[in-house]
Amino acid sequence: MEISGKPHQEQWHTQVQNVSEGYFRVLRIPFKMGRGFSEAEISDARKVAVVNETFVARYFRGEDAIGRRVKLAQFESRADPVREPWFEIVGVVADVTNQGPPVYGGGGLEAPVEPEVWVPYTVTGSGVQNLLVRSQQTPMALINSVRQAVWATDAGVALAFPGALEDAISQQLYAGPRFAFLLMVIFGCVGLVLVTVGVYSVLAYATARKTHEIGIRMALGAERADVLRSVIGAGLRLVAAGVAIGLIVSVSLGRAIEAELWRGVKPYDPATLAGMALLLLGTGALACWIPARRAARVDPMVALRYE
Repeated sequence: MEISGKPHQEQWHTQVQNVSEGYFRVLRIPFKMGRGFSEAEISDARKVAVVNETFVARYFRGEDAIGRRVKLAQFESRADPVREPWFEIVGVVADVTNQGPPVYGGGGLEAPVEPEVWVPYTVTGSGVQNLLVRSQQTPMALINSVRQAVWATDAGVALAFPGALEDAISQQLYAGPRFAFLLMVIFGCVGLVLVTVGVYSVLAYATARKTHEIGIRMALGAERADVLRSVIGAGLRLVAAGVAIGLIVSVSLGRAIEAELWRGVKPYDPATLAGMALLLLGTGALACWIPARRAARVDPMVALRYE
């Protein structure tokens, strides 16, 4: 790819899509600057182009891209080559996930957005063409109607692989991440249960061992509420210290998984961290309160003899 008036040493690349004038309206891709293609431009196969925000940010660096010309060299090597494939930029749209595997410039939902250019599909007849239809009805219920409309225009066209766009996205983009996410959720839930049970068991056992101490305090005149408050406070101080250390380690090591996360997902989430901290603090309080409450109800003489 080349841009008029911008010399460069390295090779510049961009993903290219051949579309009609209704493409951006059907997929609801908003325009940031300029305009889309007109029906006349599509019919006359004019050399105009629409680019995404990443294209402008990478190759124009803040300059106005409207009216500039870009050369797409791939059109020169098509079965029906386009002579002098210089396209005038007429619009800039918001970034959307690129289509196709990494070798074609895409890479899935977790990959960063790459520069992309859309040009009229009529400039070349090469490549597979896809027909996108938006409707408020169930997509698969329109298959026969779409076939009839296509065949009314050209009876020789084969309409292959019909299906809902949502199903195609689910199979091509979501299948692998969904399985990995399910495994992560399972392991995360198992780990959370083990941590919760472990914290409860250790604190409950440690509190139960203080039954003799609780009996001495009550024999010396301590109130049950004071005993409960003292035992629970001591246990929560240990839990709070552990949670603080865990949060520091979690935030520090969270960067290690950043490369595995989808675009826009941060390696740490304040709401999640706060939720886990409250859960462990609540578990610790419950683990201290239940045995302490049981011991505080025992007769002081019985508690003194407890081993």
